[in-house]
Amino acid sequence: MLSGIKVVSFTHFLQGPSATQILADLGADVIKVEPPQGAFERAWSGPDAYVEGVSVFFLLGNRNARSIVVDLKNDDGKAMLRRLIDGADVLIESFRPGVMDRLGLGYDELKTTNPRLVYCSLSGYGSDGPYQDRPGQDVLIQSLSGLAAATGPATAPPTPVGASLVDQHGAVLGALGILAALHGRERTGEGTRVESNLLNAALDLQVEPLSYFLNGFRGERSTSGISSRFYKAPYGVFATADGHITISLTSTDALSKVLEEPWFREIGPDQEYALREQINTRIAELIAEKPTAHWTERFAEFRIWHAPVNEYDDVVADPQVQHNETVMTIEHPQAGEINLLAHPIRYGGQRPRVRRLPPQLGEHTREVLDELGYTDTEITGLLETGAVGEQR
Repeated sequence: MLSGIKVVSFTHFLQGPSATQILADLGADVIKVEPPQGAFERAWSGPDAYVEGVSVFFLLGNRNARSIVVDLKNDDGKAMLRRLIDGADVLIESFRPGVMDRLGLGYDELKTTNPRLVYCSLSGYGSDGPYQDRPGQDVLIQSLSGLAAATGPATAPPTPVGASLVDQHGAVLGALGILAALHGRERTGEGTRVESNLLNAALDLQVEPLSYFLNGFRGERSTSGISSRFYKAPYGVFATADGHITISLTSTDALSKVLEEPWFREIGPDQEYALREQINTRIAELIAEKPTAHWTERFAEFRIWHAPVNEYDDVVADPQVQHNETVMTIEHPQAGEINLLAHPIRYGGQRPRVRRLPPQLGEHTREVLDELGYTDTEITGLLETGAVGEQR
């Protein structure tokens, strides 16, 4: 769907590569510009997850892209990049604010020679403001945005979510902004600058509870640890005799029937929020008496909204996850067989295919320079001076 769209990517870590991978999956020609030592994510992986020396962290966010190596401090290298960008549709970057401007690659500079360019900046806090120079990273943003303080029981410390969901949501918002800008360009002929940042992404994830708060509703974390700040009981995870189970949005009348406890009938619908701690406590006492399998069967019988609390082993074995073909396998030339999450959306019943494996460092430098019209002699000269680099 994005065939013919050329994207030049100056991205690293997770937010940027994930955003560009979305575009690459949809058919865009993504050219990843890397320093001679390679992008950050080639040499970092959360739990030291390397397969045959290849970072799983790099592999999860860079498929369907090409890689070129350019020394951004080299004038010949920057001249080549200007030539590349002048023919591009999109530039996406995730440096700290001001870095691209200092390199002579800021939006105001580039739009003079390519007014159709869609220029996307991904940052931690935004391109300006009091926090623009702070390091922007997922767990820091979870803390700053109130997300950590809103998670977990009131008896526990603030609890970060167990995944980099802010990075991922920031990536999706960045890709969405680029697609909107490309669509707008079709009408106006002009590109624009798109900005997405992690702080805005974290707040956007909390649109419901923050909207309640902004309009005078001051919810508190549940002392029983199993209910949202702003939802009536029951809403959350309950311990069974041998595990845990989650219950959601169930009336006290239904609870009375399924738990065989007349006490719940004494609570009217208008009391389910005010008395949520008492409700949660009583549910917890009853649920703890029998195993998960018992409650799963009984909740299904009474059409109670429920779900198991899965570990990752359970998740990948889940029949719906398998039916959705959420996990894909690639054959990497160095790492061998690697399992990754597939593109999450279907188009016409099909997922976008893997056209290119995550690239080797500088794998496509010669290819891209050739497309730009450089002669073999010129390419050799750029390689010899270190302005550009290639796969070794």
